[in-house]
This record gives sequence, structure tokens and C-alpha cells, in this order.
Amino acid sequence: MAVTPVYAIPYVESSDLVANYPGVSESLAEQVEDKLPTYAATAPSSPSVGQVWIDSSGSPIGKVWDGSAWTIFSGAGAANFSDTATGTYTDGGIDYKYLTFTGTGTVTITSAGFADVLLISGGAAGGTNNGGGGGAGGMLEITNAYFSAATHTVVVGAGGAGRANAVTGDGNAGDNGYASRIADYLSPGGGAGNSSFLKAGVAYYGSDGLAGGSGGGCGGHDGGGAVTLVGGAGTTGIGNNGGGVDLSIDQSSGGGGGAGAVGADGPSTNYGGAGGAGAASSITGASVTYAGGGGGTGATSSGAGGSSIGGAGSTTTPGGAGATNTGSGGGGAYTNTSGAIGGAGGSGIVIIRVVV
Repeated sequence: MAVTPVYAIPYVESSDLVANYPGVSESLAEQVEDKLPTYAATAPSSPSVGQVWIDSSGSPIGKVWDGSAWTIFSGAGAANFSDTATGTYTDGGIDYKYLTFTGTGTVTITSAGFADVLLISGGAAGGTNNGGGGGAGGMLEITNAYFSAATHTVVVGAGGAGRANAVTGDGNAGDNGYASRIADYLSPGGGAGNSSFLKAGVAYYGSDGLAGGSGGGCGGHDGGGAVTLVGGAGTTGIGNNGGGVDLSIDQSSGGGGGAGAVGADGPSTNYGGAGGAGAASSITGASVTYAGGGGGTGATSSGAGGSSIGGAGSTTTPGGAGATNTGSGGGGAYTNTSGAIGGAGGSGIVIIRVVV
């Protein structure tokens, strides 16, 4: 009996005895079955080299086990774009070029295929009057995103604007951040930090943070909030929740969520929570941190912005602004005087990278 050099699949030779046929047939059947595609949402365990898996967890994608990893074998290779590259670099023996967008534009894909993309949406603004920190924009990083050969629209989300108090005593939530998009891939904007509001001319009541890519911090109590406040919800996988404040804590607020961590709760009376940390990406060949949350504020002390790119809270006005093109949240402002304003959120950024 001999074997072929490919996958060691056996076959019957003329010199084989009839008695050998069952064993050869069984071995052949087992090895052929092992190489048949598996259609499932999770990868087969203990795969052999050459085994095929149709990944059905999203749009079905064919993958083959190369001995160390599942690699896509759809037939499409790396995408290519004709636009002038922002930069190039080599990592692990692979050459890359990338294109960075800090504002709305287009990318022209001349060869359909796979590219890596980073979408950072706009950060949200902080609130006023014990204002919570703004949540960071969603940080969506995709490996092997498929692009058709076409000119695709790129939208870079703006940061949310800080809102001024309309009158003395009544706070305002900030504006949410705006979404970033490339082709059909989209990341949502950050959720705004909230405020405390005068009710019935008697007492101030805080408000929960707003939801977004990362959630905004709650607007703090100011003498009348007899409930526990919570931060806005972040979007799983691309952001985190904002911070809240326990009902026993007065004149405090939560920090906005960041891509790398939740916003801190208001720690104690008169103190604001810090913004959540951002997260790093090396899509351009260098590690850069994006999407830090904005700091909340209290009467005495304000929370820091996440990763030093989120806007810090302020005991006066305005709150600190999120850093431009990082998708970071703005800081909250404490004062309740007319015209007080929360810090603006930072604008987003979009980057596409291909193998060359």
C-alpha cells in the first residue's frame, strides 16, 4: 500500500491483498471526512492542517487551518486604494500602507478585498451644574473588513457641543457625539454627560447619563436627589458605561466612559468622578491612544479626563474639551450660573490600512 504526498491520504495499489482493502477504505473515509468543510459559528476543536471551516458567526466566510491559525481563503486578497497614502511601514515582515481621515472624504478601492479599519466616532460633551463627563465615541477596529472595488464615502463624526445653562439654577446635558462611517461600517457617537435641574423652585435633582459608544456620566445631586443615579450605557465591544452617584453623595457627578474603562462614579460629596481610560491602536505602525472619557465635577474638585485626552471637569466653567481627532469626551462644569457651559467632545478619526 502507498500513500499520496498530499495530506497522507491512502489509496489501494495493485500489489495490495484484498484483505487490506477494508483498512485502506476506512482510513481513506476518515481522512476525507476530516477534510470536509464544517459549517458552524465556532471553530472546530483540534483541527488538522488543511481542514476547512465555514464560519457562520456572521456572513459565512471560508477559513482553512494552516497549522497555527484559521486563515481566510475566500479567494479575495488584500484590497488596494488609489488615494495617496498617509503613510507606510513594515511590521513582522509585512508591508502596509494606510490612509487617515480627519474629516469627511472618500476612498477609492481599485482592487476588491480585505483591509483593516479603525473608526473612532465623535466624543460627547459634558453637562453643567454638577455636570457629568461626556462619553467617548465608539472605538471600532476591524481586521479583514471586505471592501468592493468602488469609491466609498468616509464620514468622521464631530464631537458633541457643550450646552450652556439657559438660566441660573437649571443645568443642561451636553450634546451626544456623532457617528463615524466608512462604506457600510459604522461606529456610534459618545453619550452625553448630564446635569442637575431645578424642580419646582425648591431643590436640584440629578439625571442619569446618556447612552452611546461610551456612556456619559450622570449629572450629580445638589441637595434634592433622593435616588441613586447611573451613568449612560456604553456599546459592548467598542465602549464602556459612564459613572454614577450613590443617593447618599451630594454635589458630585460621574465621569464619562472611555474605550478602555468605565467612567468613575462620583467618589464623595463635592468630588467628581474621573473619565474612563482610552484604548490604544497600532494600525498606523505606532501605538496611539484614543477615546478617553470626560471627567465629571463637584463643588470642590473635578475628575480628570481619561488618558489625558478626555476633557477634565471644572469647578467653574467651561469644562475641558476632548482632544481633537481622538473621539474623547468633554468635561462637566460645576457652576449653575447662566451661561455656564460643559466641555465639547473631541472629533473622531477614520483609518484604513491595506497590505502592499
